[in-house]
Amino acid sequence: MRTPPLPLAEAQARLLALAPTLPVEHRAVGECLGYYLAEPLRARRTQPAAPLSAMDGYALRSADLPGPWRVIGESAAGHPFDGSVGAGEGVRISTGAIVPPGADMVLLQEDATREGDAVRLTGEPPAPPERHIRPAGMDFNAAADLIAAGTRIGPAQIALAIAGGHSHLPVRRGLKITVIDSGDELVPPGHLPDQHQLPASNGPMLCAMAATLPVDIRHLGPIPDQLDALATALESAGDADIVVTSGGASVGDHDLVRPALEAVGAAIDFWRVGIKPGKPLLVARRGEQIILGLPGNPASAFVTAFLFLLPLLRASLGAETQLPRAIAAKLAGPMAKGGSRMEFLRGVWDGVQVTLDPLQDSGALSPLARANALVVREAGADAKAAGTDVPIYLLENGGFA
Repeated sequence: MRTPPLPLAEAQARLLALAPTLPVEHRAVGECLGYYLAEPLRARRTQPAAPLSAMDGYALRSADLPGPWRVIGESAAGHPFDGSVGAGEGVRISTGAIVPPGADMVLLQEDATREGDAVRLTGEPPAPPERHIRPAGMDFNAAADLIAAGTRIGPAQIALAIAGGHSHLPVRRGLKITVIDSGDELVPPGHLPDQHQLPASNGPMLCAMAATLPVDIRHLGPIPDQLDALATALESAGDADIVVTSGGASVGDHDLVRPALEAVGAAIDFWRVGIKPGKPLLVARRGEQIILGLPGNPASAFVTAFLFLLPLLRASLGAETQLPRAIAAKLAGPMAKGGSRMEFLRGVWDGVQVTLDPLQDSGALSPLARANALVVREAGADAKAAGTDVPIYLLENGGFA
């Protein structure tokens, strides 16, 4: 008796448990975009290291209000005033400059009038007096936790790490993956297919999805529906951490991924997941290598890559959160009742409502290209009226938009 398909959550958990543990390396901070921090990052310095002015004006003592004050010098960014401010004294100050000792207030230049070395209050003083002063340690103090392990490193994290005194960051080694698409009907991009053929679009699509993460990608194919050819392609991918195949994972006479995997010594971990599209998903292991067999229909390949491949890559790279996050959206129109499997319908979200594409065939690419969201329809769900909240996954940024 055939084993029933695995529920989605169980299949994802089993796959993520297989994620390889990659060694940690220290990369120059400017080369870490898109990586995940492998260890917690702590500050090596205080930011700002001294009180700074947030505005242009005059550094004064609030006890001397309402003035006047005598200007005794200037503090500019990178050129602090060498001295302190005493009673009745003030220092011309610019944004980002150190507030000299003795001063506890920055009077905005538009609230003051200067004649020679004399400054008079002509507007409103700051309330409270320290309003325009950034205190030492306002951003962070030395030894403070800056970035948690598992955080994806973006432009802001790069800037924060540098401000914290770091020139290199601990990250996992970049993944090596090989993408293999197979099928006698496939012709490479750039070749117009005959009626019995199709352009090989899955391989480039899967490579593009994986390329949003720090991976070294190799693309093989299209490979013909021949056991020896597919086994040879799998053998040539022996140095990859993860191998992704597209097509040939079902049970037809020409679906040869399973026998090809057995021929190269791979062991099947699980096969078939209770989702639509994407049921004939296959996961196998060959030593430390993970092989992910995706369906050949383009929408099925995309959905399973979104739900399985991208989370596996994130887990291998050390991401704290691997699975995409669902948000609630209102249906723009009615949604029919669910079938026997959980479904992921292509749709367009406008920020409030989601509109289902009228074409949901797993072989169609145009609705996939139009979509910016996957709408979840649970197995056996009742029909839903327009305005009902449903869970959706946004496709931007791999489900983390």
